Amino acid sequence: MKRTIAIAKGEYKPRKNEPKVWFESVQSMAQVLSSENQELLRIIAEHKPRSITELEQISNRKKSNLSRTLKSLEKYNIVELCKGENGAVEPKVKATDFKVEFGLHYSHHDSSVAVAV
Repeated sequence: MKRTIAIAKGEYKPRKNEPKVWFESVQSMAQVLSSENQELLRIIAEHKPRSITELEQISNRKKSNLSRTLKSLEKYNIVELCKGENGAVEPKVKATDFKVEFGLHYSHHDSSVAVAV
């Protein structure tokens, strides 16, 4: 959070190779990058579905579950949800490779997990 505020104020400029995604904890990272979500990303990358309905059929996951998961992945800039030609929401994978970095801190408030995508 401190880093984000410093960037917004112009006090800190991120380096090119610096992580792009930050998680509050290892648990939140594990939830977002779970095995199920990694499989979903593979399905989207390979099949390039033109709608969430099409993705529902390919992945055998319910549309409500997919929508929630995709919005979470979009929040972390891992997936992009675009309006397709027919007005349907088209999921696109933006990140396929992840490098995790984290450290142990003495302060409870300073702990975070960085993911370079």
